[in-house]
Amino acid sequence: MKAFIDSDVLIWHLRGERKALKLFKQLRDKEKCELWIGALQRAEVIFFMRPDEEEATLLFLSQFKTASVDQVVIDKAGELYRKYNPRYGIDVNDAILAAIVIQTGGKIYTLNTKHYPMPEVVVHCAWNL
Repeated sequence: MKAFIDSDVLIWHLRGERKALKLFKQLRDKEKCELWIGALQRAEVIFFMRPDEEEATLLFLSQFKTASVDQVVIDKAGELYRKYNPRYGIDVNDAILAAIVIQTGGKIYTLNTKHYPMPEVVVHCAWNL
C-alpha cells in the first residue's frame, strides 16, 4: 500500500518532531507501506530549505518515492479545488495530492485532515499535536 506523506509532516520531521519518525517507521516496517510524497509536497520542502539544510534534507527526501503530476492529475485536482475551496481551506497542493491518491491509490497522512474532505480519499491524522 502507498502511504502519501503531506508536507506538514515532512516539515515537522525536519524540525525534529520525533512523532514523525515514529510514523515513518511504523508505516514502513510494521505496515509494510511504500512511502510516497507528491511532487508539490517535495517542492514545498525543497523551495524553503536553507543552504545549510540542503544535504540533510535531500538525504531525508531520498527515502520517499515522488509521484509525478500529469494532465489527468491536474484536471482532477482542478475539479477538487473548485468543489472544496474555500469551504474546507484546501489549497492547490492539497487538491493535487488528493488527485494523485485518487489516480494511484493509497492513503494520505497529514496533520491537516480537514484539507482532504473528499469521500474517495482515505486520510489519516499523522498524530495529535
